[in-house]
Amino acid sequence: MTVAMSGNEMDVRREIKRVDANRRTIRIWLGVVIATLFCLVLVGGATRLTDSGLSITEWKPIHGAIPPLSVAEWQEEFQLYQQIPEYQQINQGMTLDEFKAIFWWEWGHRLLARLIGLVFALPLMFFWLTGRIERQLRMPLVGLLALGGFQGFIGWWMVSSGLSERVDVSQYRLATHLIIACLIFSGCVWIMRSLTPHSNDAAPTAGSRRFAGILVALTIFQIYLGALVAGLDAGYAYNTWPLMDGSLIPTDLFIQQPWWINLFENPKTVQFVHRIGAYLLFAAALLHMAQLLRADAETTHTRRSVVLFALVSIQAIIGIVTLITQVPLHAGLTHQGGSLVVLAFAIAHWRGFYGELPKPLALEVRD
Repeated sequence: MTVAMSGNEMDVRREIKRVDANRRTIRIWLGVVIATLFCLVLVGGATRLTDSGLSITEWKPIHGAIPPLSVAEWQEEFQLYQQIPEYQQINQGMTLDEFKAIFWWEWGHRLLARLIGLVFALPLMFFWLTGRIERQLRMPLVGLLALGGFQGFIGWWMVSSGLSERVDVSQYRLATHLIIACLIFSGCVWIMRSLTPHSNDAAPTAGSRRFAGILVALTIFQIYLGALVAGLDAGYAYNTWPLMDGSLIPTDLFIQQPWWINLFENPKTVQFVHRIGAYLLFAAALLHMAQLLRADAETTHTRRSVVLFALVSIQAIIGIVTLITQVPLHAGLTHQGGSLVVLAFAIAHWRGFYGELPKPLALEVRD
């Protein structure tokens, strides 16, 4: 026997289908944004590993999108580079062709940064004007757009630190630049995950959701430590594992004064702390997985914790290989990409404890 639906029920069901379709579209868009951000961070890592970050000495947000198109323009860019300490103290005698090799990495990084602005802003405007973005998502998305604009300024602030007195960029500013990128990346993953249908499984333990959040914080902190390592070129020294400089706990970790400055400016200390951070994240992911397996091995939350621990383990192996092979470009980029994969899954795992973002109350079907 078929029960006819009232006109109101049919309207509500149609509206629910419309919201679900809009959410699917927003998820696809955010997926493209996340993939572009992933590429942007990898190119940024290559720019650092190839010492290309100071090859463009001016900040031209609009005009800079066009690379040199003639020999004269290439010579002009090269002459600007020859005026900074990096060329004068490290790359003296570099040929124009060698300059072009480092120029293209930095130009590509800046081009992707401009592209991500368009990939985010234009669809956001379209979805907003056509009513596809729910009210509860508008301010978070606008906030991410504003943070992206601020990131452009931070990028130039970072580059400017290496144009007058230093031969490279400040490790403090490099770490700030990377962490803001990770926050934008995390925000996009969080919102995308919130629009994805969730299981109704209860959390296996009372503290499992909080522990998942701690894992996200530890992952971001470990990325920050990795940025300090990259900024100081600390990965090119002490390329043994598990021993470092011949022992588990090396000497001379706090030879600079005041003592805390070693945590940011002593390459040996910074690399050692990065190692400790990796051990801590590995142990925390293992403990989280063990607790959930003991409490309830059948929930989706527990299965995600197993995958997260596997990703952390793989990332640890990649990190060790990168270290002992003295950071070749392919290994360094794999390690950096792996950190984003771990971060994305950690965010998705944490968000999974909250369930899907509620639909507007007007769409609820009442008995």
